[in-house]
Amino acid sequence: LLCPCLIYGAYVFLPFDAPLLPTISARLVYTLRCAAFATFPIVLGMIVTGISRLCSSALEPFGELQQEVEIHRTCVSQSIHLFILYFFNMAVLATYLPQELLKLIPLLTGLFAISRLTFWLSYAISRSFRAFGFSMTFLPLLAMLLWNLYGMFVLEPEGLLS
Repeated sequence: LLCPCLIYGAYVFLPFDAPLLPTISARLVYTLRCAAFATFPIVLGMIVTGISRLCSSALEPFGELQQEVEIHRTCVSQSIHLFILYFFNMAVLATYLPQELLKLIPLLTGLFAISRLTFWLSYAISRSFRAFGFSMTFLPLLAMLLWNLYGMFVLEPEGLLS
């Protein structure tokens, strides 16, 4: 319930609009530029993983990982997988959205970054709290996938493969 409320509140109250993007290629470039910001939690996680690996008390650098190193490594790995799915769905979504709804692309990017940081923090505190951060990432991804499938098969079935 929180994800749609956050997206709607940001859509209504944040004072920016998407630039005029009449072509599909312009929309894909816009999505690509927005997606660059979604890599922030992944890069930050890689840095923290490297630092925690350097500072860990393990004598063998390629041996078994400490729990604090494993937490960061797991979060980075999951974030990379989810980012790939999220980005591809956002790229397809950008091709189906009308111009006035293209403001959703940077909002969904921001939600992804905040959600992954929330997941990482909650996963580091206690593994039982990680469902909140994961659902804030996965449920918008699922909604985008369903909208994309609807757009491909119902709105524009003639342009499915062209």
